[in-house]
Amino acid sequence: MKIKKGDKVRVISGSDKGKEGIVQKVFPKLNKVVVEGVNVHKKHKKPTQNVPQGDILEIYVPIDASNVMVIDPKTKKPTKVGYKTETKKDGSKVKVRVSKASGNKLD
Repeated sequence: MKIKKGDKVRVISGSDKGKEGIVQKVFPKLNKVVVEGVNVHKKHKKPTQNVPQGDILEIYVPIDASNVMVIDPKTKKPTKVGYKTETKKDGSKVKVRVSKASGNKLD
């Protein structure tokens, strides 16, 4: 999965198409992500002794990772994510996420 927690993403399909938000949680095995402000559902809680009037909670439901694209920090447009290996000063190689559109680092 090329999307990580903390990435700024834009929804490219579905009922929330065009909305932007920050990834709050990632589920790699399910290929789903939770994005702030996207796919918000209301959950009704029954009244209890602690909360006698009941409550309506807003919860963020995961959406499929294929429905979001990472936003390039330079161009502010959605972009595909690629990988590039860079060599550190000590000679070790590191795999880095880069934007396909501009070539800038995403991490």
